[in-house]
Amino acid sequence: MRQVVWLLAMFAVAVLAASTFGANDGLVSVYWAPWRVDLSINVFVLLLLAAGFVGHVLVGAVSSLIDLPQRARQWRTQQREQAAQKSLREAIAQLFAGRYGRAHKAAQQALEIRAQSPDLKLEPDFPVLAHLLSASALHRLQDQVRRDEQLSRAQALLSDMPSGTAVGEGARMLAAEWAVDDRDAERALDQLAQLPAGVARRTHALRLKLQATRLARQPLEALKTARLLAKHQGFTPVAAQGLLRSLAVEAIDTARDADQLRRIWLQLDAADRRDPYVAARAARRAAEVEALSDARGWLRPHWERLAELGERERSDVLEAFVEVLPGLPADWLPLLESSVEALPRDAHLAYVAGRAMAERQLWGRAHRLLESAATSSEAHAALRMKAWRALAEIAESEGDEALAQRCYREAARSL
Repeated sequence: MRQVVWLLAMFAVAVLAASTFGANDGLVSVYWAPWRVDLSINVFVLLLLAAGFVGHVLVGAVSSLIDLPQRARQWRTQQREQAAQKSLREAIAQLFAGRYGRAHKAAQQALEIRAQSPDLKLEPDFPVLAHLLSASALHRLQDQVRRDEQLSRAQALLSDMPSGTAVGEGARMLAAEWAVDDRDAERALDQLAQLPAGVARRTHALRLKLQATRLARQPLEALKTARLLAKHQGFTPVAAQGLLRSLAVEAIDTARDADQLRRIWLQLDAADRRDPYVAARAARRAAEVEALSDARGWLRPHWERLAELGERERSDVLEAFVEVLPGLPADWLPLLESSVEALPRDAHLAYVAGRAMAERQLWGRAHRLLESAATSSEAHAALRMKAWRALAEIAESEGDEALAQRCYREAARSL
């Protein structure tokens, strides 16, 4: 197809030349004393075009000859630039391949090429990336001194660049990650605090913050971070529930007195306070610091929906309630009665309700509930033993030594 187009173009040129120069009778005379040359105008035009072409070729050749040193410099610069880029890519590949010593050498080679050729037209973040790759390799080699030196050089270069660049954010995150690996929570949190608000809410940044706050023993801050991660689907639902529970319990266990425990409880998220396991652990801690009234208040919402709880959660609430029975007010009795009516076959509930009735000195009702728990076939041995011992204590308080001895014997047989 291309040959056909050229052939048609040649025909067109031939036709144009024939029509233009075929009937041209003009004459051009050139005087150069003492000579005179007469040329037809067609020949003169052809010679003029040939002279122009030769002149153009000569000018181009001379220009190329003059520009040869500059083009040689450009070629050498291009070769060095390609070598620098190749070294940087090699550093990345070696780092991913786990050859950290080679990755460090390749990154340093890229930096040396750049230092020896200041006229290279590289991106401004090229040396920063090379320093970060070198620092990453040294971190894997556990060479913390040289790693921090490379990181410092990268951060010094970043200070001269516009803020908000991806490489700057990456340097901060790497510094925080390495601080976490070094178990330096304060340095990690300082690096994360310098990130922009939007970057700090990214999943990776939140994971780093969670690890750092746990290292720093800041369970409340760790709990807030973990909840953000759960909203961003950073964990599976099961893992998120377990982590949030453990962090809430860790925060509760840091309380040293009743006032501090109340402040921590109020700082917990509403979802944490609705968790029966967390409420039960808070109630036990409140019992240890003699804040029984607060503990019963935290458990009451869960008592009101006791029948809706799972077996494990209900057991946690019941066990915690036993520890906060001293001083039980009378307004709990209707709730206890309704719970027993809703779950008549629950031996654990019968035992706890019996202990509560005994605390209120309602001996008859307490005796029936405890005996029901002690003789239940569904109750485990430890629960039956506790029920028999509680019956023995009631019998002793009533002065019935024979019944007390019989209850103690039954408790021994339950083991």
